[in-house]
Amino acid sequence: MLEDNTPGSELSLSLRTTAMPADTNPNGDIFGGWLMSQMDIAAGIFAGQQNEGRFATVAVEKITFIKPVFVGDQVSCYCKLLKTGSTSITMKVETWVCRFRGRAVEKVADGDFIFVAIDEERRPVEHGL
Repeated sequence: MLEDNTPGSELSLSLRTTAMPADTNPNGDIFGGWLMSQMDIAAGIFAGQQNEGRFATVAVEKITFIKPVFVGDQVSCYCKLLKTGSTSITMKVETWVCRFRGRAVEKVADGDFIFVAIDEERRPVEHGL
């Protein structure tokens, strides 16, 4: 990561959205499950950009929630290809927010997502990367 507290240039922006009140827990923080869902969507978009064809999530090797996300925060998910297999790809997903109040940019989560290329019958196929 760059020292100015922003994602590095080796990561590609895959998704940007805003955290809304409907996505909160009783304490007013955004649910971790909502954030993980956004990361999974970003990874799916990134997988599709790497190769035409269908991909499906098969695993999340790890996910770390670093800081809370609040209502109004602009949430951005950045992806980087880590590893390719004959049918699978592993991506790092970093999630950053631009805070609604104060406009600070902070990393809030990261994780490694594994996707597999699938055919029309949803069977694994070689992806050609």
